[in-house]
Amino acid sequence: MMHLKRISTYISVPVTKKAVIVLSLLLLLGGGWANAQNRLKKVATVEKDTIPWFNGMAVSVDLIGPAQLMVSDYGQYEASLRVNLKDKYYPIFELGYGKADAFDESTQITYKTSAPYARLGVDWNLLKNKHDDYRLFGGFRYGFTYYKYDISSPPIKDPVWGGDAPYGAEGVSANYHWLEGVIGIDAKIWGPIRMGWSFRYKRRVAHNDGDMGNTYYVPGFGKQGGSRLGGTFNVTFEI
Repeated sequence: MMHLKRISTYISVPVTKKAVIVLSLLLLLGGGWANAQNRLKKVATVEKDTIPWFNGMAVSVDLIGPAQLMVSDYGQYEASLRVNLKDKYYPIFELGYGKADAFDESTQITYKTSAPYARLGVDWNLLKNKHDDYRLFGGFRYGFTYYKYDISSPPIKDPVWGGDAPYGAEGVSANYHWLEGVIGIDAKIWGPIRMGWSFRYKRRVAHNDGDMGNTYYVPGFGKQGGSRLGGTFNVTFEI
């Protein structure tokens, strides 16, 4: 009588040194990938922008306009109110009062005016780090003014009829509308105080000079002309 023997079969796969190295590398790569994902999640959480959409307001005054009045025959006083939207967008309203009292020695013509003006616009913070103490701005403005002026000169000799003809008028109504391209910088000086400057290119879009020809000075725009360069130097108080 035959006895069946239980036969156990073992299949063994030889483990080489090369296989161990490959397996170890795979384990290391898998662990490294998991760690990298965890680090990215942590960085994303840390760098999340928590600046609110409405981030305050700022009031500014320009120092160049008053200096112009001290050294020339025209200038202006100007202040602005600027809203901070997430340190990126800055809607702005500028209000000023311009005046001129000019006399031309060659023509003997006197020109006087004083009137308010306004500008509306927006600036963009162009720096990559929007929350830095320094800001680089680019923007635009729409400006307008309605003003009156007085103009006078000695009598003019009439070339046809002879004699002297008076030349002058008072309270002549005029208006001016223009656009401005703006670029500028400002920086935090101390606490809520900032200082900076802007450079502006102005372009006239519509105007009415009244009945006496081109006006010498336009409040807020400057000397008469189709285009003009200008600038401001601002001291700003952030609220």
